[in-house]
Amino acid sequence: MKKFTLTHRLLHWTIGISMIMLFLTGFLRMEWMNKKNLSSLITNEVSKEGLNISDTTLKTIGRNSLEPMWQWHEIFAYIILALFIIRIVYMTIKGVRFPNPFKVSSTQKKLQGFIYIVFYILILISTVTGFYLMWGNGTYKESMEALHKTGIYSFSIFFFIHILGIVFDETTKKSGIVSKMINGTD
Repeated sequence: MKKFTLTHRLLHWTIGISMIMLFLTGFLRMEWMNKKNLSSLITNEVSKEGLNISDTTLKTIGRNSLEPMWQWHEIFAYIILALFIIRIVYMTIKGVRFPNPFKVSSTQKKLQGFIYIVFYILILISTVTGFYLMWGNGTYKESMEALHKTGIYSFSIFFFIHILGIVFDETTKKSGIVSKMINGTD
């Protein structure tokens, strides 16, 4: 029976929650609360009152409206960086908890292992590009930003695959993986 230590479970759940927060704050900024949508909303509402707002004022309102959400995005970026480093150190000390796709013969286990490896690579890419956008000199801003934004899609895909894998495991093998990730064992 596979057991999950308290450290493993805490890392799993805090990484999961942090990734969801990064996803939500990034998605909202890119989609519903992007500059164009906010500008359009504000312009439409003030025009109903017969008022006009300069572009400079409109940008200031938009920036100030998005700032608290963006601060949360940055806070969770630091959290995910720390957790990612801790997770790598933990896996180095305790061993990797997912199948090594190069050592297993089962197609399912190989796929599972590759998905985890790709996920860790994507977390690394999103982290590096995100911190470059915060602290870099801007030379590669556009390409880093485009790469960073793909993280939203890759996270969504991984999350969906992760949930499908859990449902598959629970319904076919009756493994109790959910219980193990909450309590440590069955």
